[in-house]
This record gives sequence, structure tokens and C-alpha cells, in this order.
Amino acid sequence: MSRKAVFLDRDGVINVDHGYVYRPGEFEFIEGVFDACRHLHALGYLLIVVTNQSGIARGKYTEQDFRKLTEWMKDRFAREGAPLTHVYHCPHHPDYGNADERDCYCRKPMPGMIIAGLNDYGLTAEDCIMIGDKRADMEAASAAGIGKKVLVMSGHALSPADLDTADSVWQSIREATRAICQ
Repeated sequence: MSRKAVFLDRDGVINVDHGYVYRPGEFEFIEGVFDACRHLHALGYLLIVVTNQSGIARGKYTEQDFRKLTEWMKDRFAREGAPLTHVYHCPHHPDYGNADERDCYCRKPMPGMIIAGLNDYGLTAEDCIMIGDKRADMEAASAAGIGKKVLVMSGHALSPADLDTADSVWQSIREATRAICQ
């Protein structure tokens, strides 16, 4: 039996993207995210977060700040009955850091975080889903061979070209989950 996961972007999918959020008091969960993730978990999907966190490279917050927020977020998901299996993050940005950091394989649209999740958990890419709010999320999913790419409109404004990178587009993760996992 193949193992499957839903890869979730964080800012704009799980929480409202207020920009460089690293404190629980600033973290606003998107309405319906726990219901959606409980449903996905009940269907046997692992829940894996893949998130670009350029605020670390930019000096807006530290790795320690990110880890504290991540532990708080994971605890909240667990208490809501939708445990997160893993949270992968890319702390890099192409304009900050040394050459290796600027040209990393983990920052979406590169597929590094997704491929790490596929390998670490023995997942079958074709059976997995990516839910994101940006073209970069869809491009990373395509490069990793993810079977279903879903864009949600709860994050950034999307162009028609952005929309064309997804298999389906929904207003929110709650709406997307109802439609793609019936």
C-alpha cells in the first residue's frame, strides 16, 4: 500500500500571511484549516508543511524564533485532532547570505523540501497533494512529481498564468478539501 501526504504551504494556507510572522500572538489561523486538516488526516493523509521562511535570511527573526512558533503551531494542530507529521522550512533567500544559501535547492519553487518529505516518509508522489497559495508552490510540486496541485485564494493575488499551474483553484483550504477529497 502506498503512503500519501498533503503538503501544505504555511503562510496564506494555514495562517493569514501578515508578513514575517514569528510570534504566536501574530499568528492568525485561516478559518476552517483545522476542519480541513482533520478531514485529510481521517482519510489517511500525512500532513506535512513546506514553507519558505526568508525572514530568517533577512534577519527579521531567528531559527530559534521559527522553531518556537513551529512547536506552538504543531501543538495546536495536535490538540485539534490534525497532527502535523513534519514541518520543513527553507531559511534562505536569493538576495541574502552566502552563495550556497542564495542558490539552495530547498526554497520553493525548487522541490527540495517536498522531495525530502517524500524520501523521509516513504511516500508515493503521485498519491500526494500540494495545497499552496502561490505559483512557486505549484512549480515545486510539479518538479517533485506530486499528483494533485491545488491553489487556494486565501493568500496572495494570483494571475491567470499562476492559476494555470494548478490542477484546481479554490477560495480556501476548507473549500479545496471538500472538493478534492470526497
